[in-house]
Amino acid sequence: MATLIKNARIVNENSITEGDVLLEGEFISKIASSITAEEHMTVIDAEGKYLMPGMIDDQVHFREPGLTHKGNIATESRAAVAGGITTFVEQPNTNPQTTTIEKLEEKFSIAAETSHANYSFMFGGTNDNLEELKRLDPKACAGVKLFLGSSTGNMLVDNEVVLEKIFSNTEMVISTHCEDEKTIRENLEKYKEQYGDDIPIKYHPVIRSEEACYLSSSRAIALAEKTGARLHIFHVSTEKETGLFRNDIPLEEKKITAEVCVHHLWFSDEDYDTKKTFIKWNPAVKKASDREGLWKALLDDRIDIIATDHAPHTLEEKQSVYTKAPSGGPLVQHAVTALLEAYQNGRISLERIVQKMSHNPAILFQVKKRGFIREGYYADLILADLNSPWTVTKENILYKCGWSPFEGTSFRSGISHTFVNGELVYENGKLSGIRNAKRLEFNR
Repeated sequence: MATLIKNARIVNENSITEGDVLLEGEFISKIASSITAEEHMTVIDAEGKYLMPGMIDDQVHFREPGLTHKGNIATESRAAVAGGITTFVEQPNTNPQTTTIEKLEEKFSIAAETSHANYSFMFGGTNDNLEELKRLDPKACAGVKLFLGSSTGNMLVDNEVVLEKIFSNTEMVISTHCEDEKTIRENLEKYKEQYGDDIPIKYHPVIRSEEACYLSSSRAIALAEKTGARLHIFHVSTEKETGLFRNDIPLEEKKITAEVCVHHLWFSDEDYDTKKTFIKWNPAVKKASDREGLWKALLDDRIDIIATDHAPHTLEEKQSVYTKAPSGGPLVQHAVTALLEAYQNGRISLERIVQKMSHNPAILFQVKKRGFIREGYYADLILADLNSPWTVTKENILYKCGWSPFEGTSFRSGISHTFVNGELVYENGKLSGIRNAKRLEFNR
C-alpha cells in the first residue's frame, strides 16, 4: 500500500512548505519538493489544500463502558477522524471507573476492536487506589487523571494526605480537573435557596466561579512544586489562572503545563441566553474577558495544548433543569474546523494550531512517532480545505447523541481527507469504514 500526496501545503514544525509526501504502509517514507508517481501508488492531488499532522486530543470522554447510551468508542472515534482528530486519550470516569489495571486493559481491548482513531487512556486516581497506581507501568497508558472537583462521577480526590502521596509516587504526567469543591457547594446552595432546581443557566459561571478554579489550580501547582511531580492542568477557563503558568522555558523543560479547550476559546457567558444548558460545561464558560485572556495565554505559550473535553450527553439529559442537566458536550467533529475558522478570522496561525493540537500533545505525553510530519513517523495526516464552506446540521452530525453546540454554525473550512496509520479513513464527507487504529506507544 502506497499513497502519494502531491502539491500539498505542508504545515509542520512552525513552517509551511509546498511539496509531496509519500506514505508506504503505516509510515511516512519520503517528504520532498517533488516525488515522481509510480504505477503502484495511489495519487492524491492536494493542490490548494493544507497537509497537517492528525490532531491528538488528550482529553475525551467516549462513555464506554457503562454510559453507552450517550456514545461509545466506535461512534465517537468515527466523529473524531471526520473532524481531523486521529488520536485520542480517553478519561477514566466511565462505569466502572478506570481505577484498576484490570479495568484499564478492558478498555484497551474494546478500543482494539472498535476504534477508528489511535487510542490511549488515563488511569484514574482515587482516595484509595494508591497501591494500584504504584503497580502501573509508565508505558501502559497516557498518564494519571485526578478530579480535584467532583465534576464528573464520584472520583473526587479530597484527601490531602493521599493527594500528596499520589504526586510523590508517579513519574507519569498527572492531569487534573481543578475546581474547589467547597466553594462550588456553597455557591450552589445559595442559588438553590433562591431558585430551587431551576437555577437560570447564566449563574453557572458564578456557581463554578473564577475563585473555585483559581483556588484549586494554585493548590495543585503548589503541591507539584513541593513534590516535583509532572503536572498538567486540564481545561483552564479563567484569565486569572493563566498567570500561574510559565512561558520562559521550552515545553520539554516544563514540569507544570496547561491546556485550554475549544469551547472556552469560542463561547462566553453572553451565549447562555441562546445556547442555554447546551454550553453547560465544568469548568464553566465564563466572561468574554476570560476568553480573551485564554487566547492571549495560548499565543504567548503559557498555555501549551488545545483539546476538546468531548463529553456527550443525550438531548433529553441536556434539556433538564439546571441541577439535573449534566455538564459536557460533544466536540471532536468540529474542534479543528472551529480553530480553522479562528485562523480565517486572524486569531491564530495554522502553524500555531498544529503546534498546540499535534506537536505539543506528542511532546508532553512522550507519544512515540506521532504528532509530526516526519519520515519514519506514522502516517496520521489530514488535508484541510480552507475554501470549503459548510453548516453544521443534524443531518451531518456524527455523534451518537445527535446534537452539537455548533449546530447552525457556518464554517469556511473543512477536513477533506484523514489518514490513520497510512490508511485513508475519511474522504470528502464519507467514512471508509476501515479501522486501522493502534494503541499508543510512549518514549518513556
